[in-house]
Amino acid sequence: MGGNSGQPGTHTYRSLAEDGPLGAGEQPRRPTGRLIMHSMAMFGREFCYAVEAAYVTPVLLSVGLPKSLYSVVWLLSPILGFLLQPVVGSASDYCRAGWGRRRPYILALGVMMLLGMALYLNGDTVVSALIADPQRKLIWAITITMMGVVLFDFAADFIDGPIKAYLFDVCSHQDKERGLHYHALFTGFGGALGYLLGAIDWAHLKLGRVLGTEFQVMFFFSALVLTLCFIIHLCSIPEAPLRDTAKDSLPQQARQDPPLSSDKTYEYGSIEKVKNGYVHSELTVQGEKTKSPAEQIQRTMTMKSLLRALVNMPSHYRCLCISHLIGWTAFLSNMLFFTDFMGRIVYHGNPYSAHNSTEFLVYERGVEVGCWGLCINAAFSSLYSYFQKALVSYIGLKGLYFMGYLLFGLGTGFIGLFPNVYSTLALCASFGVMSSTLYTVPFNLMAEYHREEQEEQKQKARAGAPDSGGRGQGLDCATLTCMVQLAQILVGGGLGFLVNMAGSVVVVVISASLVALMGCCFVALFVRYVQ
Repeated sequence: MGGNSGQPGTHTYRSLAEDGPLGAGEQPRRPTGRLIMHSMAMFGREFCYAVEAAYVTPVLLSVGLPKSLYSVVWLLSPILGFLLQPVVGSASDYCRAGWGRRRPYILALGVMMLLGMALYLNGDTVVSALIADPQRKLIWAITITMMGVVLFDFAADFIDGPIKAYLFDVCSHQDKERGLHYHALFTGFGGALGYLLGAIDWAHLKLGRVLGTEFQVMFFFSALVLTLCFIIHLCSIPEAPLRDTAKDSLPQQARQDPPLSSDKTYEYGSIEKVKNGYVHSELTVQGEKTKSPAEQIQRTMTMKSLLRALVNMPSHYRCLCISHLIGWTAFLSNMLFFTDFMGRIVYHGNPYSAHNSTEFLVYERGVEVGCWGLCINAAFSSLYSYFQKALVSYIGLKGLYFMGYLLFGLGTGFIGLFPNVYSTLALCASFGVMSSTLYTVPFNLMAEYHREEQEEQKQKARAGAPDSGGRGQGLDCATLTCMVQLAQILVGGGLGFLVNMAGSVVVVVISASLVALMGCCFVALFVRYVQ
């Protein structure tokens, strides 16, 4: 960079957006329509999530999946996501595709989601048409359905990180906040619509008879919604790719860049780099021992360097990740067992009774009402997201974070201690508050941390201090998002054992309440808030 551009082995990668009229690192204000288009990915993702929540258990039961394999289905995807998400997040920080850094990954993961849905919703039908032998048909149906569920969960969990990083890359700080609110708003809309369509008895409607089964009907709607939403999302905001500025003309660089020390190393990180007092999204690698760009990217993405970046992350990032883990552990503990809780505890049904017995029919009725409760959760999540922007000016991010955990903790505690149909459905609104909080506040805090670091780097640059390397925004978002997978691992591995020990699913709801109340204390005492 600067006068050192001509040194051997010096390569600088920066976004083409820096060549725009607004100067380096200054993103233009994005119209509301563009932010809504960007949020459509969350709508499509949550719609498909809701369809999976409504149909995955009936699908697994219909293909004859052994109970011993249930834990494999639910744990394999979050384990893979937890291990690989930071790696892919780091890789996207250095992606030099002409289409941008994040959108190639979003497109690939969207295709994986579509393929996963096709496998788990249609696999049994396709296998039955191709294989006649009952034993082979059973094995192949179970295998393909399991592959579909794992692939869909993996891609749907994974895609949140690149989507958030894409938003952070192309928006100003104010637009990041607006974009996150729209993300939460359309997440709720997508979930509510998915649950509503899942509650319709398609088998007795004309469309269900035309397409075959209700599984094929839901695949038709899911594939249509997901495809349209992701096309709109990928066309929402132009994303400038990274390019090698070492090929730029030396005289032009010498005129534009301030002199910097030639023995320092500058890397792309969560702290956007500084040039002429402005913020830059660039990767500069300098020094006598600098390798080629390909070797430099490969070195950056090694597991050793990745783990070092995670271990050495600032303490306020670490505390934010822990609070996110606590929140998602509480939320998932309740959500994964909620319909079962409604059927067993609220309606006093028995899922193990004969299918024509009163106890089983009552249990099914409780599960149906539980699905309406989840729909209330999704709808209230959207409603609360709409009012968050007004609330934050009064109580701040700390108040929003604390209130989300507190209301969820009190609501689930009341449901567990006093199970009643109407009060339980009313308190499902507290689930929506928690959902909206988890989708917005942590990422708003991360955006605040990034902005603060950018300001510090600009001040250091004016004072002539050397720049310090950091993590990419993709890695930061991926690290925060992979707390969801870790929460899934903890919930999937621990709650089943807890239910067996206690003999009742009430312990799940009470545990979720206690974890959320612990989270209240953590977000109030340990999470750092930018003033």
